[in-house]
Amino acid sequence: MTLSEEALDRLADVVELQPTKNSELQDRWELDSGSDVHQYLESELSEYYFRDDDSLIRATPEAADLVDVEPGVESDPEGGSIPSKISVDELQSAILSVVPGPDERSASVVAILQRVRAETDFDPDVEDVRAGLKRLRRTGVVDVEYRTVPTYRLAAERSDIDVNVTESA
Repeated sequence: MTLSEEALDRLADVVELQPTKNSELQDRWELDSGSDVHQYLESELSEYYFRDDDSLIRATPEAADLVDVEPGVESDPEGGSIPSKISVDELQSAILSVVPGPDERSASVVAILQRVRAETDFDPDVEDVRAGLKRLRRTGVVDVEYRTVPTYRLAAERSDIDVNVTESA
């Protein structure tokens, strides 16, 4: 199925906003009703979305690959490279709460792991923290600095990033 430019843009919205509802897409796409959203999804994007157990709209993995958008990340509409809104799981939220700020000295994965364990209720292993940091880096909210080992810090002030915590799978 070849998608039009509009369909690709709307598919990117589904990926970015997931999990989402008809009403949220209705607002984003400036449609008249949730029925119009449903009709568009079925006619244009049926291969690239599904509804989860809570009837929320989610994109298929193929959709995310097709539009090259990180799920759950909203970009700044004014073109900034740092997302203004991000959906993360509980561990990634804990990581964001302890990772050094943009003006602070970056910290290693192990240092961030120790901070997560000391300052939150989580006791993750180092690989989970490393994976969380990599995802946060891909979304643009965390920068990496290569010293002896890779080190991380926020790309923007915490107050500039709206974090939506989703349940872990």
